[in-house]
Amino acid sequence: MTRKDGRAPNDMRPISFERGFTKNAPGSVLASFGDTRVLCTATFVDGVPNFLQGKGQGWMTAEYSMLPSSTNRRKARDRTGRVDGRSVEIQRLIGRSLRAVMDFKQMNERTIWLDCDVLQADGGTRTTAISGAWVALHDLLMDMDRCRILRGWPLVGQVGAVSVGRVAGEELCDLDYSEDSVAEVDFNVVMTGDQEFIEVQGSAEGAPFSRPALDAMLEMSASGCLEIFKAQKAALGIE
Repeated sequence: MTRKDGRAPNDMRPISFERGFTKNAPGSVLASFGDTRVLCTATFVDGVPNFLQGKGQGWMTAEYSMLPSSTNRRKARDRTGRVDGRSVEIQRLIGRSLRAVMDFKQMNERTIWLDCDVLQADGGTRTTAISGAWVALHDLLMDMDRCRILRGWPLVGQVGAVSVGRVAGEELCDLDYSEDSVAEVDFNVVMTGDQEFIEVQGSAEGAPFSRPALDAMLEMSASGCLEIFKAQKAALGIE
């Protein structure tokens, strides 16, 4: 099939991570995958949840929301105690994904907050959020290290996430909304910089898919994550 932006099936959309996007958060990144834009900020507060108190280590959690004008039709704001199920699922995914590459014993009893707010949605908001949150987290930890409030460097790996799926019988990487909305199979894949899987979310929206199709989509996701890792490192100026 011909994609509307002319991409090959395994091509990512243009990726960018604009650091220092807002002034007050030590980690603040505007993450862009094509026309999807997510503001990812990373901050910390003193203290940890009850189940970690007295254990002498840190914690991290995440929140995710879509601004009312992020979609074609106005989306009602999430209210305290009335966060929709999709937002809860995604923010839990973001938290799990980033915690997978953290050594919390290198922190004192402080909680890192990752806030991911979708400014503009065109497919792949959760994968953009995860990938951008990693950059914001890196910047926050650099700031904490400069302030000498870390025991050691807690970030033990890189994290990226990408959507893949089957549209009109063909496997595609990094689906935009026009593709995702008609996908026969839809996957979200989270990986580390060592090419290990953190999470694979996938399902058939119509007919079941074969093992070769699954393998092709996982291979495609690994290739896409490599592009994300390169963009993250370029934004941070690291090799």
